[in-house]
Amino acid sequence: MKAVITATAKYLPESVLSNHDLEQILDTSDEWIRTRTGIRERRILKDPEKATSFMCSEVALQLIEKRGISADEIDLIIVATMTPDMMFPSTACLVQKNIGASNAWAFDLSGACSGFIYALNTGAQFVAAGTHKKVLVIGGEKMSAVMDYTDRTTCVLFGDGAAGVLIEPGTDENYGLLDSRLYSDGRGGANLCMPGGGSLNPTTHETVDQKLHYLQQDGRQVFKSAVVAMADVATELMTRNNLTAEDVDYLIPHQANQRIIQATAERMGIDLEQVSINIDRYGNTSAATIPICIAELHEEGKLQSGNNLILVSFGAGYTWGGIYIKWL
Repeated sequence: MKAVITATAKYLPESVLSNHDLEQILDTSDEWIRTRTGIRERRILKDPEKATSFMCSEVALQLIEKRGISADEIDLIIVATMTPDMMFPSTACLVQKNIGASNAWAFDLSGACSGFIYALNTGAQFVAAGTHKKVLVIGGEKMSAVMDYTDRTTCVLFGDGAAGVLIEPGTDENYGLLDSRLYSDGRGGANLCMPGGGSLNPTTHETVDQKLHYLQQDGRQVFKSAVVAMADVATELMTRNNLTAEDVDYLIPHQANQRIIQATAERMGIDLEQVSINIDRYGNTSAATIPICIAELHEEGKLQSGNNLILVSFGAGYTWGGIYIKWL
């Protein structure tokens, strides 16, 4: 039994942080950011009383409304995030409470920028096993909460947002989530991490002073690894499923950097017209980037039955992977 996506939704905060805004607080420029990343603005959840669970709950409510079901019908909620509201309880449990999904169990999945790919594959296993009929899979991040806005190498890259899908059993085994390949390599962990806040470096005045609670990245190393990994897993999926570049209707890559996206497409032989790109408007929203792309394509009526979609991601861990979907 294949899992199929039956609803999509996204939530982006109203507040826009443009490159011109960053020019006022950093030694940078709109041209420098755009030419190196492709980003011109990103969204920020400014309300200090709202966090990742708020955005994910908004997405969940939209999914339920669009599908025309009640919250009680949801069996499982998986939230992919690396910016949970708190260490515990899980963000997914907060979402379950917020939407009144009294019959659902819930958990968070930490895969960084590959979180949604990991979570979607995980949710699909429950559906394919026949044990769950309605699973919410949501990727959400409040990246602004872990940004050092004095570090121009990282803070220009990231934004806030959430998006997700509802997956259910399909009636035709030729449609839905048809294949996946997931990987990790912990040797790259030091190149993209947040050292503070866990059991290794619990919060103290010293860890705060050292800025250990902000995202830290070796951009050059991550860039080189991401290009190779995303392209390799995409071509692996194509080979495993006898797909050519012409057979792929949409490549939906993680939105980390415009140059990474272009390099991935080139290595795959995919024309940029077949690639979903919104990094210019939202920046890198980590686990939310891929579901935001899916939701936008769906809302714009671009996804047609039988379309072949390749989803690929790369994130901290290192984590990376891909999923092949034939749209219902």
